[in-house]
Amino acid sequence: MATVLILPLIGQPVQAEESATTAPLPAVEATRLALSKWIETQQIISKERREWQQAREILQARCEVVKNESAALREKIKAAEGVMTEAHQKKAELIAQNEQLKTSAAQLATTVTAYEQQIRHLHLRLPEPLQQRLAPLFQRIPENPAQTRVSIAERYQNVLGILNEINKANNEITVAYEVRTLADDKPAEVKTIYVGLAQAYYVSARGEAGIGRPGDQGWVWQPANRESRNVLLALEILQNKHSPAFVPLPVKIP
Repeated sequence: MATVLILPLIGQPVQAEESATTAPLPAVEATRLALSKWIETQQIISKERREWQQAREILQARCEVVKNESAALREKIKAAEGVMTEAHQKKAELIAQNEQLKTSAAQLATTVTAYEQQIRHLHLRLPEPLQQRLAPLFQRIPENPAQTRVSIAERYQNVLGILNEINKANNEITVAYEVRTLADDKPAEVKTIYVGLAQAYYVSARGEAGIGRPGDQGWVWQPANRESRNVLLALEILQNKHSPAFVPLPVKIP
């Protein structure tokens, strides 16, 4: 506080007091304003620092997530590459197997075609009743093996079916009723005994008999009337009309 001077004029000390008390106000206000700005600035800096720290933590967390995802993705890529490598190996193996199967299929087709040709040639040497029984199977043999739609497996199955029936007939004695041209050049019904696939004997109602054997163009029949009694006896035995007995019949083995 300034010392009040005692002067003749009463108003002068008052002026001196007012000037002494009002002079420092601008500096105080400036200081207060500067301090307020400084505090505000510090608050802004502190807020931005906190926000930057939070943003940094968020970015670090995101980076960690991205790193984990990247590592997981690399593992998946590695596993996928392994699967692709294995798939390529299996594909190569399958291609090799397919080529091997094609080669085997071609060999099997060649073999079954040879079998079918042999069976066709054998067809003429089969007894007529057996030919009739096997007609549906022979019709399944393709005319052109190179252009047939029948599978190789079906063709083999058909060949085996024919051979099974032929083998079965070769081990049996079969009695059949047939129409055959006899000595008078007239057709007549006869009873025929087929002994397997190699011999056959027939006898007519008039007692005419004959012997048949397979040939390249079909069965060849020759008259053998002197064998008619033995053929009739064999027929009666086969039909259970006579007790079993030894029956002599001529057999020719080529």
